[in-house]
Amino acid sequence: MRVVVLTGAGISAESGVRTFRDAGGLWEGHDVEDVATPEGFTRDPELVHRFYDARRRALTLVGPNPAHRALAALEEALGEELLVVTQNVDDLHERAGSRRVVHMHGELRRARCEACGARPAWDADLLDAPPCPACGRARLRPDVVWFGEVPYELDRIHAAVTGCDLFVAVGTSGAVYPAAGYVALAASSGARTLELNLEPSEVSRYFDEVRTGPAARLVPQLVAELAPA
Repeated sequence: MRVVVLTGAGISAESGVRTFRDAGGLWEGHDVEDVATPEGFTRDPELVHRFYDARRRALTLVGPNPAHRALAALEEALGEELLVVTQNVDDLHERAGSRRVVHMHGELRRARCEACGARPAWDADLLDAPPCPACGRARLRPDVVWFGEVPYELDRIHAAVTGCDLFVAVGTSGAVYPAAGYVALAASSGARTLELNLEPSEVSRYFDEVRTGPAARLVPQLVAELAPA
């Protein structure tokens, strides 16, 4: 059985990772245009670097929860039949043991060089304009896909979603595209679709089944159904 699991902010919120966007649409007190667009970075790179440097440091204070660990266990059982597609820029899936993970919106613990395109692993701050380890130029930015930019690995994701037997969305709002459209894509390709969320998302009506509750409880329950010990 081929399974695609799409994860959103809800799965990491249970680990204590603060979601960037609050109910009022601000990103932790900042306008989206200031900290989550290429134009904002051009206007005030120091503000953007301070914002993401703080988010990167905050990752050291949290760890994966039972939902992340359950998906890692499912990978052990299914191998290449499972792909986790995450909208999250944290590394909690990998720290739980998952290896088949696509970060469609980039990764906080990577930088991206605007000069040569390299995407080196990165744990330090970027505010002081360190040089790119690949080309030596001081053109590094956060490796986060901002509004107006194209997410990573869309072709790979599309192939996985259209080819899966089961599509599961965990902790997603259903408000951000293209991710919000994957349930309809999976359903049109004949897959069973399942949503696991604290409350129904904006696209919950497109799912065959919706289960509500915390991801730390629902995901291990699902994994027990799919890969019983």
